[in-house]
Amino acid sequence: MNVLITGACGFVGSALIRAIRQMELDWALLGFDNLTRPGSEINRAELRRLGIPIIHGDMRCQSDVDALPAVDWIIDCAANPSVLAGVDRRVNSRQLMEHNLLGTLNLLERCKVTQAGFIMLSTSRVYSIKPLAALPMEVRDNAFQLASTEELPVGISEHGIAENYSVEAPVSLYGASKLASEALALEYNATFHFPVWINRCGVLAGAGQFGRPDQGIFAFWINSHLRRAPLRYLGFDGQGRQVRDCLHPRDMVPLLQKQIAAADDQTKPRVVNVSGGRASSISLRQLSSWCDMRFGSHPVGIDLRPRPFDLPWVVLDSRKAESLWDWKPQTPVADILEEIASHAETHSEWLQVSAPD
Repeated sequence: MNVLITGACGFVGSALIRAIRQMELDWALLGFDNLTRPGSEINRAELRRLGIPIIHGDMRCQSDVDALPAVDWIIDCAANPSVLAGVDRRVNSRQLMEHNLLGTLNLLERCKVTQAGFIMLSTSRVYSIKPLAALPMEVRDNAFQLASTEELPVGISEHGIAENYSVEAPVSLYGASKLASEALALEYNATFHFPVWINRCGVLAGAGQFGRPDQGIFAFWINSHLRRAPLRYLGFDGQGRQVRDCLHPRDMVPLLQKQIAAADDQTKPRVVNVSGGRASSISLRQLSSWCDMRFGSHPVGIDLRPRPFDLPWVVLDSRKAESLWDWKPQTPVADILEEIASHAETHSEWLQVSAPD
């Protein structure tokens, strides 16, 4: 079976490729990447050593996509993954939509012609911001948690945010680009009859992640703490109690196998949350405590100014994936943090290499 992975030289794409190779699956892998992100060339060199062909091209360019060889499946890991994209002056709003929406459209057009299956990695950021920001919170163990005494909206529970939670705007420009891409993929599935699966991911993390505070927070925080670089708790109460869950990309591979094997199954919902869930959730304050124990104490500053689209608590409920696909994450959060820390210790210039200012 021939499988194309877009964004192959990014953190998620390269991690999936390595995991697939380690599992010795009978998949002929092909990578596709525009190589614009810092650190991409490092991953390209490693993937080449593994014998993975990497095509340099841009999803935004239909002729680049049309020139790709026919494959059985496309796993789309390519995107601008920052919730601040379009408003942070690094990428303007049109560039964001070209990357995340036009790129998806071009891939879907390719699938239409070749009848390849399509698996899209989406995001927790498709869920509505205002009601998430208004959820009742209490502090336990230096982390925001849902208040146990308050009535919760549909789709919110102690397990996290479920697939039936509101996706009403605003969801950020980034979230809108991914939600629109989801809608396009589902329409192409219904109209042109090639298989489509959409996996909404929480925070993905592991060794070799490009470290920036807006998209690689675990790698950024651990590398910065180790190097005694300045760190700040942003917004809210300035105590770093905001919570995210995390998932190692390799834990998705068994799910991808099952989704590919179920190409003709019309009974399963097309969209599921794929995350570490409540068991892997951690606050920045708790992450700092872990780093203090691992590397020694390092002070963290406070900046009470709010950051656009930030939320106190984002934990995905992936019980539907467990029920439908018999899938669960396998890598505990402590193992993910240790993997990042070990990588940081052996790559002293990682922040400068992967996410220069």
